[in-house]
Amino acid sequence: MTKKPPLVLDNAAARRIFLHAHALSHAPADGTDILALIRRLGFVQLDSIQTVARAHHHILHSRSSSYAAADLARLHGSDRALFEHWTHDASIIPIEHYPHWRIRFARTRQRVRDNPVWAERLGSRRILKRVLDRIRENGPLMARDFEDPGTPGEMWGWSRSKSALEYLWRTGVLAIPRRDSGFQKVYDLTERSVPADLLGAAPSKAETVDWACRAALERLGFATPREITNFWALILFEDVERWVERNRRNLVTVSLEGTDGKHVSALALPEVETWRDTAPSPPPIMRALNPFDPAIRDRKRLKRLFGFDYTIEIFVPEVKRKFGYYVYPLLDGDRFVGRVDAKTDRAADALAVRRIWHEPGVRTDAAFKARQAEALRDLARFGGTAKVVHAR
Repeated sequence: MTKKPPLVLDNAAARRIFLHAHALSHAPADGTDILALIRRLGFVQLDSIQTVARAHHHILHSRSSSYAAADLARLHGSDRALFEHWTHDASIIPIEHYPHWRIRFARTRQRVRDNPVWAERLGSRRILKRVLDRIRENGPLMARDFEDPGTPGEMWGWSRSKSALEYLWRTGVLAIPRRDSGFQKVYDLTERSVPADLLGAAPSKAETVDWACRAALERLGFATPREITNFWALILFEDVERWVERNRRNLVTVSLEGTDGKHVSALALPEVETWRDTAPSPPPIMRALNPFDPAIRDRKRLKRLFGFDYTIEIFVPEVKRKFGYYVYPLLDGDRFVGRVDAKTDRAADALAVRRIWHEPGVRTDAAFKARQAEALRDLARFGGTAKVVHAR
């Protein structure tokens, strides 16, 4: 049988497909179905840093102008439409995917059993029963509802009870049905938090691997086996490799052009040809994306597709930072054109812009400056402030 040649995607087409898959091919609109948006993205990373607003709120605002934090709280809390757990980091995930996280629960149980650090954190496995019994009797609780203090030198000063809560949550015994107003986790029994039909579902490993691979390709547009693995951070690389071999006939090999003109090979679902022909060009608007936005999560892919070299520097010592602690990438249409160091100043009722950097070759004409000014005004409004103030 003659091997089918790869589908060649030039850089412009690859960017269009990728941005459309990440819900960035249209201007943010009023009335967006937030649950449908989260389902389209797959998950939304949670983060506590709040220079303007927390990452999860900013990610959704970048795609929905009418989004409000109460929307996410309702979907996660009373509606039970979302659950919180780990992907590559703490994330909010559509509840229908919950059964597939059983594979992670089992892996975590094994890892904790084999890890002396966790044994030290817990002290004794009796703490697990004490914590579980108290939640079963008293209902949802936070770590601060337990009396034992944090232990200096242990993981972020976690107490024995906090370690137990985290172990029980990570292994699926407990769930986090909501966060409180201070972003603290509220823990409860999984059977009181997850709908019974999903709690009783037990997909096989093969079913979870198949779902994870296909769902990743749907949300990325195209990906290498490593990128498929990293999307959910749920299954192992060797599982993805075996899945690719089993499904080779039903996958499309694509040759992706980078901004440097070089091509790399990736995989896609057969729908990629339709996406190539129908994915719209993003509108001529600029938006400041969050550093944890899913479109920029994979820095290597970001550089390959867009020529944009971005590193979040929150863990870099101040004297070694190239740009700043929490710098927002600027997406202008289908190009990353710069980055801005900005922070909400409540006392001044303003978005304080410390500095803006533009990428080499960007033409900063009057139209560009108008789009940039509107992106900053939008960031200010989103942060609840009335104006933009630039450092002098």
